[in-house]
Amino acid sequence: MVLNDWGLAMSGQGESLGSASQPDCATLNMPSGEFISSGFPIISRTDFSDTTFLLEIHHPVMARAARPGQFVIVIAHEHGERIPLTLADFDRDRGTVTLVVQAVGKSTKEMQANLQAGGEVFGLVGPMGVPSNQGDVKKVICVGGGLGVAPIFPQARAFKEAGAYVIGIVGFRNIDLIFWEDKFRAVCDELIICTDDGSAGIKGLVTLGIEQAARDHSDIDELVAIGPPIMMRACAETTRPLGIKTTVSLNPIMVDGTGMCGGCRVKIGDRIKFACVDGPDFDGHEVDFDDLMNRLRRYKAEEKVAQETWDKNCRQLQLDPEPAPDTPPESGPTS
Repeated sequence: MVLNDWGLAMSGQGESLGSASQPDCATLNMPSGEFISSGFPIISRTDFSDTTFLLEIHHPVMARAARPGQFVIVIAHEHGERIPLTLADFDRDRGTVTLVVQAVGKSTKEMQANLQAGGEVFGLVGPMGVPSNQGDVKKVICVGGGLGVAPIFPQARAFKEAGAYVIGIVGFRNIDLIFWEDKFRAVCDELIICTDDGSAGIKGLVTLGIEQAARDHSDIDELVAIGPPIMMRACAETTRPLGIKTTVSLNPIMVDGTGMCGGCRVKIGDRIKFACVDGPDFDGHEVDFDDLMNRLRRYKAEEKVAQETWDKNCRQLQLDPEPAPDTPPESGPTS
């Protein structure tokens, strides 16, 4: 496996373009690859909801090298696509890295169906990306929305370990989808929970939590946000009039993760940057979020075809399982 320290990055949710011709509902096959190790054991799996699940994977070398804000590229099986996922946690003592995945497309649904505790991930490349910089921040707000809750945790922990006062703000649709509350309380001096329906914490978006924290603290040095682009844009617009430095972690479509394809380019002010080699962290007040969201929609038609083909093949396998091999006739006594 190649450990890359160039400064590549992507923030967690995006999938690269799926292929309708990829295997469907297949048993994972684990031959060795040319540039990556293979057969990384899945130590544990936790399902947070019907679409969101956690994988803890044994990879001691990666666990020792990982830093907050970095990502890995996951290849679920021999013919799987390359999926960039931000590290949700890493434990150097246990030699494990943790990924939290949301099954939203063909490949992540395939991972959800096939990757179980006791199994293996075919390929895992990384850690990649520019690690987040905690600097000399004295007081910080760490905001995670939806799937962005998981990758904001290592950053909150790193800020706390660096001596900062940490205000955590996490947003979920409802109380049933909340996860890692105890982990966040362990590293945050304050934790604000927001839910869309008001079933826990503040009713409303994470921006309400930001406004509350800003009213209570006039000395906030920085806000870091990870989540859907529309959420990160709302965070940046909330902090802009307050003059609070705002860092966001971007998640454009990515193919190789090494700066060669140019698929992950983003507009930052009047400059073009590649999220994989210049990010994932950028100044939220300079990001062109409209361009980012337009690019994320670019392959919607192809993604739909890949998803429909995979669903169809899975249903076909359920209806027509592979027949058992013909049983040879019993041999009778020879005369």
